Amino acid sequence: MRFGTTLRKSIYEPWRSNYVDYDKLKKLLREDDSSRPDAEQRSWTEEDEGAFVDELVNVQLEKVNAFQVTTYKHLRERTANCESTLEESGLGDEGKAVADKGDNNTREDVLNRVMQELDGISKEINELEKYSRINFTGFLKAAKKHDRKRGSQYRVRPLLQVRLAALPFNSEDYSPLLYRLSAMYSFVRQRLGGDSGRTLSFSEPRAGGEQYKSHKFWVHLDNLLEVKTYILRRLPVLVYNPQTSKIVEGSHSDPTITSLYFDSPNFLLYTDKLDKSSGASSLRLRWFGHLSDKPAISFEKKTIKEDGDSEEVRFPIKEKYIQPFIKGSYKMEKSLQKLRDRYGKEGAEVKQLEKHVDEIQTFIQKHDLQPVLRANYTRTAFQIPGDNGIRISIDTNLALIREDSLDIDRPCRDPDEWHRMDIDDSNLEFPFTQIKKGEISRFPYALLEIKLQDGVKKSTNEWVTDLMASHLVRDAPRFSKFVHGVTQLFEDHVNSFPFWLSNLDTDIRKDPEDAFQEEQEKKAKRAEDELAVGSLLGSKSASSFKAAVGSPAGRTTGSEYDGLETNAKPRSLTGVGRGINANNAVEEDDSEDDGRQARRSKSSTNAGLRALFPSFSTSKFARAHRQRQVSLPPGVRKPGQLIKDSGTVKVEPKVWLANNRTFIRWLHVSVLLASLSLGLYNAAGEANSLARGLAAVYTLVAVFAGGWGWWMYIVRSRMIERRSGRDFDNVLGPIVVCIGLVVALCLNFGFRYRAVKDNINQPAIFNATDVLIGQMHNAVNLHDWTAD
Repeated sequence: MRFGTTLRKSIYEPWRSNYVDYDKLKKLLREDDSSRPDAEQRSWTEEDEGAFVDELVNVQLEKVNAFQVTTYKHLRERTANCESTLEESGLGDEGKAVADKGDNNTREDVLNRVMQELDGISKEINELEKYSRINFTGFLKAAKKHDRKRGSQYRVRPLLQVRLAALPFNSEDYSPLLYRLSAMYSFVRQRLGGDSGRTLSFSEPRAGGEQYKSHKFWVHLDNLLEVKTYILRRLPVLVYNPQTSKIVEGSHSDPTITSLYFDSPNFLLYTDKLDKSSGASSLRLRWFGHLSDKPAISFEKKTIKEDGDSEEVRFPIKEKYIQPFIKGSYKMEKSLQKLRDRYGKEGAEVKQLEKHVDEIQTFIQKHDLQPVLRANYTRTAFQIPGDNGIRISIDTNLALIREDSLDIDRPCRDPDEWHRMDIDDSNLEFPFTQIKKGEISRFPYALLEIKLQDGVKKSTNEWVTDLMASHLVRDAPRFSKFVHGVTQLFEDHVNSFPFWLSNLDTDIRKDPEDAFQEEQEKKAKRAEDELAVGSLLGSKSASSFKAAVGSPAGRTTGSEYDGLETNAKPRSLTGVGRGINANNAVEEDDSEDDGRQARRSKSSTNAGLRALFPSFSTSKFARAHRQRQVSLPPGVRKPGQLIKDSGTVKVEPKVWLANNRTFIRWLHVSVLLASLSLGLYNAAGEANSLARGLAAVYTLVAVFAGGWGWWMYIVRSRMIERRSGRDFDNVLGPIVVCIGLVVALCLNFGFRYRAVKDNINQPAIFNATDVLIGQMHNAVNLHDWTAD
């Protein structure tokens, strides 16, 4: 289906005028010219390009963004009004007293009106999310049409992606608002049902085994080693045996994992997963290493239920039976017979396998599923053996490869095979240089996924919170390899894109100061939402969040290990604000917050002291650390040298040249002052002792300037060689030179003025001195020697 038709079908009528005008953009692009003869086609001029870009970026994009921001703000205001109405009608001691004395019918009317308003807000939130996604896709489609048709001269997609990344309209973080709506829905239902005395709770455990909260992030390759070393100091690296799926001892390389995803020719599974439809499912084949090594292969089907939980069905299958199973001619008879021989015909294991086989095979036949995408990546896993409280995985070298046979004339995969023989027979590995350009997409970052089991103590995973809030990672809620691969490789086949595409071509690295400020803003906004929800839960206490004083630069925390530089600038996780983003991921649940910030910001005096003295910490850990040595976990030893200090010193030439230029500037100032003082001394004559004395003062200032410039040159050269994190600036030298010159000039002017008054008949010496002083003012450029 063409995108224009999809856009028209997706329009929410009350908001029709606020959607992107896709037809107007195509008209400005003069798309119909391609169907005309070459003689009738008009050339594409700079005026045409300017008109298209202005309409796309300055008109349509601003219109959509302004509407989204205004609508979301209005929805928050309506939500706040509902909360106020509920508090007045039924919460708190005063509210209950009024409700008991008032008319019950009136109270029910108020609750019913609030329920209707909540339904309206919920509907508009859903429509707003669809509105943002379809317009986001429309902008990318228009930019792609432009670059395909006019890309030989102008390219607009890079500019558009940078602009999209800077605007909030494509944000998916509606979780705080939904959390508030959930609290109000529960309150209204309980009051209407007559169960007003029951306490609201959102932490009741769900049935179905252990529950995890998943957090996904992108990691820039420049920060990858630092992230890995930060994790391995707390969790050991797990090594898996692909044959037995058990943890093994010894030195093994990180396993290469291949996932083969299925979808229909119209990409139904992709659309359902991206739209977060109820019952959205995904199907894949998964194995470790190369197929030539005969690894264990498993069919895996995951379904998202209405309550947000996921149900996973999997069973192992041999390579030779995969294609017959997909075609429906094989129903795992041999595996079922082995189970019947072992457990009997009515065994639970037999029934379970029969159910899973029938479910997956019916699912394949019903939706005409076929392999369309291969994801190949290397995984590093961190976990304490036998402890599922914290599980962390880092996926690198992610390559997404087309595995489809949609194009009958030029299929990527033989339709009679279930996988690409050219890859598996040759045991191709990353970066898969033999694959054609249009059939592969290499993800530029590493993928970090953190899974926290419900019930794990917050004191246990504080270091995880530090990592998630640091500048080393970029949160990527709901990121999916399958969705990203389809978006990148089948762009012409789908009419909906994920929001994270706008951040793909931008630099995800963040300054520690900016990351800290961003985390503080998120905490403040989260605290506001929690305060509103807490009022419905019966808690009237104010939010415990307090903004931290100053930035985290140079601050030490309890997660730091002995031996790290405390006065260095924050290249690691030192002092980064703590917090967990609400990601509301599709595949697994996420947490809201951790409440650690209140304890860290409890004392403003201590925070101010740490801001003035970065190497000083008054935390509980720091006090204990100053009194005793910290016992390291088993298998962890104190590093003798920091990772950043290991290896050869590689310094960019511009760093050395900058230090040399500063030294030359100081020498320039010193030579100028020495020359002027010498001229003043020679012109003063033997009788003018005052001028000679001032010349000596200027000479001393010149000597100090030269000596200071040489000393700072040596100091900074050593700092560069040692990779020091201290500041390179030093204002002492410029201040001394400035004060010395100002005092000398003022004394010179004062003495000469008094001398002229006392002896008006001796102007010659004054004139000579005055001329030299004027020359000195003209020759010395104060800006040159004050800039350090």
